[in-house]
Formats: sequence, C-alpha cells, structure tokens
Amino acid sequence: MPLPLYLLAVAVFAMGTSEFMLAGLVPDIATNLNVSVGTAGLLTSAFAAGMIVGAPLMAALARRWPARASLLSFVLMFAVTHVVGALTTSFTILLVTRVLAALANAGFLAVALSTAATLVAPDQKGRALTVLLSGTTVATIAGVPGGALLGTLLSWRATFWAIALLCIPAAFGVVKGIPARTGTTPHGMPGGSSLRTEITHLATPRLLLVMLLGALVNAATFATFTFLAPIVTDTAGLRGLWVSVVLVLFGVGSFVGVTLAGRLSDQRPGIVLAVGGPSLLLGWVALAALAARPVALLLLVFVQGTLSFAVGSTLIARVLYEAAAAPTMGGAYATVALNIGAAGGPIVAAITLGADAGDLGPVWVSALLVAIALLIALPLRRVITPRAGHAVR
Repeated sequence: MPLPLYLLAVAVFAMGTSEFMLAGLVPDIATNLNVSVGTAGLLTSAFAAGMIVGAPLMAALARRWPARASLLSFVLMFAVTHVVGALTTSFTILLVTRVLAALANAGFLAVALSTAATLVAPDQKGRALTVLLSGTTVATIAGVPGGALLGTLLSWRATFWAIALLCIPAAFGVVKGIPARTGTTPHGMPGGSSLRTEITHLATPRLLLVMLLGALVNAATFATFTFLAPIVTDTAGLRGLWVSVVLVLFGVGSFVGVTLAGRLSDQRPGIVLAVGGPSLLLGWVALAALAARPVALLLLVFVQGTLSFAVGSTLIARVLYEAAAAPTMGGAYATVALNIGAAGGPIVAAITLGADAGDLGPVWVSALLVAIALLIALPLRRVITPRAGHAVR
C-alpha cells in the first residue's frame, strides 16, 4: 500500500480518538457539567450527527479543491474545536464544539476515503479502507484507553488538550504525504464528474442497501460502546481503571477484525457477512447475559470488537465499490453510512438506560439492530455481494 495512505491514517487516529474517547469519559463529563449520564452520552450522537450532515456537505464544497489543502484545513479546524471544548464550562458549548469537530472530521474522512480509492488499483479498495481504518482501530487500542486513563488521573479536559496536540503530527502527515495536485486521478479515474451526476448515483438501490446495512451494524457497535463504562463499573463491579482495560480489548479486537476483513472484503465479502453477521448477533446476546461476570465480559468485549469491525468494514468497503461512479462523493456516502449508525445507536441506547434493563439496555439494543440487519441482508446476500467472476469493479 502507498505511504500516503499510512500518513492519512495518522490523522484518522487523532480524529478516531476524539470520536471514541467519550466512551470512557461520559460519567466524568456528566458529573462535572451537572447533566445526566444519558445526556452526556448524547455528545457522541451530536458528533455523529455532525458527520452525517458534514460528510456530503464538506465533500461537495471541497471536491474542486486540492486534496492536500482540504485535508489540512479540516485538521486545523478540528484542533481549534478541541481547544474550545477543553476550556468551556457549558455543556451547550461543548455540544456545539462536538458538532463543529464532527464537520471537520466528516470533511477529512470523506476526502480521505475518496483520495485513498485513487491511490490504489480498482480492485484494492477494501485493503485501502483497511489502512485508513487502522487509524481508527489503533485509536481504540491506544488513544481511547489512554484518553480514559488521562481523564481518570487528571480530568476529561486534559484529554481534549491531548487531542488538540495530536493534530500537529496529523497535519504534518497530510502536508508530507499528499501531493498538491488536481485533475485526473491515478488509475484513470475521471476527476471531472458533475456533482449532480454523483448525487443522482446515490439513488442506486444496491448502494442504498449496503449503506443501510453498514449503518445498522455501526449503530449496534456504538449503542454498547458509548455506555461501556457503566457496564464495567456498575454491572461487572470492576474499578474505574478497568474501563481502560476493556477499551483496549475492544480496540485490539477491532484491529483484528479490520485486518481480517481487509484480506477478504475485496474478493470474498460474502463469507465475512454470512459467518460474521450471525456470530455478531449471538455475541451481543451473550454479552447481555454474562456482563456481570468480569472474565466473560473481558472475553466478549474482545470478540465483539473483532466481529463488529469485520462485518462493518466489509459493508463500508461495499459502499465504496457501489459508489465507484461517484469518485469525489463516494467517501462521503461511506462516511454518512458509518455515522448514521454512530448517531442513532447511542440515542436509542440512552433511552433504555432508564428502563428495567438498566446498564445492559444498550447491549440488547445492539442485539436488536444486528438482528434487523440480518433479516434484511440474508435474503439479499446475492445482491449485496459480487457475483462469481465479478468480485471487484
């Protein structure tokens, strides 16, 4: 894979750390800003909602700009929002900074995904996606638990300052890794498709289907991930420092899942979906039933991280393939699919926190969302995955 892909992954790491870090900081933010845990959890949904709106909007605005200039602007905007977030004492202002940070993240990811697809051969989009998502998975392994630990030892504000500092090497990677050029992209992909044509392509049934499935699986992931901290401390009865351990296990699992999917999503996506989908459902049910047992919790968090990212990244790779006719907006469509799920999952999960299921309500939400995805996907498996001899396009 080309070196610029790995440099883009550095920026994705910084932004992924910010997107996921609230999973370990929600209780402290709620206490510090005098809001409920459920309300504080909506910061994750606000971030995802900003990415849903921001991905197509920012991609459309930046589609004629040089990729390097676009990506650098988004990284700098992202840094500023975290400085403001670290300084504010108002939950409302913090909420606004999360939305603005999401707009910057959305623009960056949309441009980065489209750029990544032009840096590799047409049949290697899944592997390119794997490199970019490795930044996210490393964020869950090191960045997010590190942020949770920093928040525990100092405060949640220290984590926001750390994200702002991470943007410095991210910006350096963009400047050094992405050439300042426009025009025809590598591998002969035309760079001059009209915006109207690319938006019209969004109505393609196959594209809408894989976007829907990707959103459902990601919603299931975020529904539980956002509220892991109270499950660890209240349901399993572990100390606060164990939250970081659980997040590391989830992150390691996500890295394993993305790596495995990267090897299969280009040529054999059907295998990942047929095996991983039902296994993912069973895993959420098992986690809901066994979360009070610490050993089972630790094992299942790793397994669910692996399955969630294997299935989810395979579906997002399918979005990039189905959006091949929209070379500058395809990354935005993939970003929208990811973040519709990231916004919706925590909202539904937050509602269940006050119900009889308590802290395990989000896990049951995850199981339900995956079950819905399977009911849609399994009868349409031949539509979702490429036919024999047409594995890539």
